[in-house]
Amino acid sequence: MSASNIARDLLTKLLDAGNKHAAGARARAPALTATHLKPYSELRSWQQKQECDETFLAARDAGAVTLLRDKLNPKEGLFERIDLVDVQALARFLGRSTYADHLAQTIEQLEPLEAEFPVILEMAERWTRMAKVRGLGPQDPGAWIDAARTIRACAARSQDAIAAPVREFSARLFLDSKRIEKLTAQLDILLTGGVDDAPRAAAQVWQELGLFREEHPVLLAGSVHIARDRSTGLIDAPYIGLPAATIQGVASEVIQVISIENKTTFHSEAKRRQDEKVLLIYTAGMPSPAWRAMYGRLLGSLPPTTPINHWGDVDEGGFRIASTIAAVARTAGFALQPYGMSPADVPLEMRVRASARTLERICHFACAAGWSELGKAIHEAGFVAEQEALERE
Repeated sequence: MSASNIARDLLTKLLDAGNKHAAGARARAPALTATHLKPYSELRSWQQKQECDETFLAARDAGAVTLLRDKLNPKEGLFERIDLVDVQALARFLGRSTYADHLAQTIEQLEPLEAEFPVILEMAERWTRMAKVRGLGPQDPGAWIDAARTIRACAARSQDAIAAPVREFSARLFLDSKRIEKLTAQLDILLTGGVDDAPRAAAQVWQELGLFREEHPVLLAGSVHIARDRSTGLIDAPYIGLPAATIQGVASEVIQVISIENKTTFHSEAKRRQDEKVLLIYTAGMPSPAWRAMYGRLLGSLPPTTPINHWGDVDEGGFRIASTIAAVARTAGFALQPYGMSPADVPLEMRVRASARTLERICHFACAAGWSELGKAIHEAGFVAEQEALERE
């Protein structure tokens, strides 16, 4: 590395400290002390040191820094301390933008998305403090714009449309078959609307959009006959997997429908209730558009008095899934009811304390599902729990 590059690298570190100080993420005034300046002070060539000095002096003349030389040789000695005076001036000197300027540009570019995706406002607030959201800062606004474009494009497809391979869809939308896969984190945040949610697996995110790398069948269980495009038959024991698009309705008596969020729970319930006239349906997390269309057809084939239930995680994601399924049930003329999701169903040892923010969002999604009382009960109990932790007799 040349001497001038060493000097510029040191000044860049000073700029980074200045950005943190301006954002309130650093209390100490930005400065390069003797420890920071070791790459400069340990140079053996006098000429190299002079090159560094020239860069430092130029930054001082630009109004960016103040310089302090060795007290024993104040005229020609080494610089022992460099203090930041003006972060904007230093950024201009280095040919860079300050973090504040970059953030302002990103917020301006994302502003048209705020009404559609309010979580952007939360991200901007965190970015203002130089905090990241899942390791993502404001450096790439284009990724968020493309993620929003992907969500809109998927929403514009017919709900009855067959799920699309993610790379084919990406190639058509962006002329880049791998672009959507690179946007998984941004898509997850925009879809869930939460900055604190645990990251979901990529397949779960794509599924919500109706995209897949490998299409998976819908799993159903129970002593129930299912009408399909080409045949009608009894669900095999303990369960059966069918393409969502081929499922047209129920062709026998059903005393209850239960959608189940998690696979482990679905499998245990399928074995336990395979001989009952209860239709169990695995949602695979957040159900895809094709699943939701299939679910609507199943409900539409049932008597209006049939109990329709959902069993999911007692957490923010679980209630968000429930609110999505409840909207489909409502359209079909049914009121979705919770199953095994009340505080009384969760043993004390399985409870995990939840943040106030998480509890607020649980209440929001519970209300959207039509379960406002349950939302209040969870809020008062102050915990979350995973479905797999709960055992049914």
